[in-house]
Amino acid sequence: MAKDIADSAETNMKLIEEVLAAYPDKARKKRAKHLNVAAPVVEAEPGIQSKCDNVKSNIKSVPGVMTIRGCAYAGSKGVVWGPVKDMLHISHGPVGCGHYSWSQRRNYYTGTTGVDSFVTMQVTTDFQENDIVFGGDKKLEKTIDELNMLFPLNKGISIQSECPIGLIGDDIEAVSKKKAKDIGKRVVPVRCEGFRGVSQSLGHHIANDMIRDWVLEAGEGARAGYEPGAYDVNIIGDYNIGGDAWSSRILLEEIGLNVIAQWSGDATIAEMERAPAAKLNLIHCYRSMSYICRHMEENHGVPWMEYNFFGPSQIAASLRAIAAKFDDRIQANAEAVIAKYQPLVDAVNAKYKPRLEGKKVMLYVGGLRPRHVVDAYHDLGMEIVGTGYEFAHNDDYKRTGHYIKEGTLIYDDVSGYELEKFVEAIRPDLVGSGIKEKYNTQKMGIPFRQMHSWDYSGPYHGYDGYAIFARDMDLAINNPVWGMFDAPWKKTA
Repeated sequence: MAKDIADSAETNMKLIEEVLAAYPDKARKKRAKHLNVAAPVVEAEPGIQSKCDNVKSNIKSVPGVMTIRGCAYAGSKGVVWGPVKDMLHISHGPVGCGHYSWSQRRNYYTGTTGVDSFVTMQVTTDFQENDIVFGGDKKLEKTIDELNMLFPLNKGISIQSECPIGLIGDDIEAVSKKKAKDIGKRVVPVRCEGFRGVSQSLGHHIANDMIRDWVLEAGEGARAGYEPGAYDVNIIGDYNIGGDAWSSRILLEEIGLNVIAQWSGDATIAEMERAPAAKLNLIHCYRSMSYICRHMEENHGVPWMEYNFFGPSQIAASLRAIAAKFDDRIQANAEAVIAKYQPLVDAVNAKYKPRLEGKKVMLYVGGLRPRHVVDAYHDLGMEIVGTGYEFAHNDDYKRTGHYIKEGTLIYDDVSGYELEKFVEAIRPDLVGSGIKEKYNTQKMGIPFRQMHSWDYSGPYHGYDGYAIFARDMDLAINNPVWGMFDAPWKKTA
């Protein structure tokens, strides 16, 4: 299905010029800094395939251009805090933000909803005009009291500020301190008003800072009774979408490690408090949780490392890298686990690789998957012809060079128009992106997989997840429906 064109830097640069030509001069100059191709590596570095940090990133979107980014509130409530299951998370402000962020991310958890777990519940202070004019502190206090009465098994409450809170100057910190004393539980204020920053990325950072100030540093007493072990580790930055964190945890425990905290997917506040007692932090989503990992390294002496459990090549490499931080027993266990799952990998590849080999893929996701899922596609013989991030920083693009070959199309904060034109010109066999891009792409006759929340599938982490991943890509690409209608560019006038 993919268009048979030369996949080269020259071709992709020409495509970028054609797409930019539609913009006015000022917008064209701004957007040109965010579009490029993966450049050759000037100085040989081990494991680096290309130079991808040649685009501007983490800059305010061009006004009037339809960006696909979210806001700081989305980064805090929707990503970092929302999956903490035994806390109630108040969307503090008008009802809309809470409603539209309600249980979208498929953060799986154990527990009884409404009794001891609250992830899929939506709580809002439902601001009205009077609250904007006269302030909402008293309403917030009343909300906290009501929540604690209705859900007595909650272990704490977070206050996720929406835009009006920052504009009218409500003192959520004072309310948090007062109500924490009143109810005897942790109440965490998060200044994640949507207007802050340029994307959801600042929301991640703010949320990390609140974990630092209101959980880790305030929770030293909660760690006092815990006896740390030699193999204690934390899973950080895995939000358990479709059960991903559970798949990762299984592998880590199989090689002999003890996961004492997993956040924030299926996390409890006690796990977060206990985290600084671990020997090693294993960070999955670098962009959203690197801040707290650096804090724990600098202030608690807990080292951290990234890992990648997408696809067998990266799973094996990550297991070996993690095991190398421990003794010979853990290293031997890692090799045994890799060998144990090799027959499964061989069976998956035998079934799906002949059906998927050579297929071209374009990715556009958040702050991690545009690079982390690349080798899972490569393991199936597929080719990445374009990739980019919604809210990445420069160091994310630098890390992308480990995965992406020279000449690949790179796009940062791509607009709806730009992505549509890139897809139309390249005509990949598959696009992996978000829900906002899904239906436009399918209407163009291009198979699509939702790579934020796995299109209601998953998990994709781990060896079992690889089998599900391969099946889903095959179902998307080789679905007979694509032969039943023509893409717009194939229709006659």
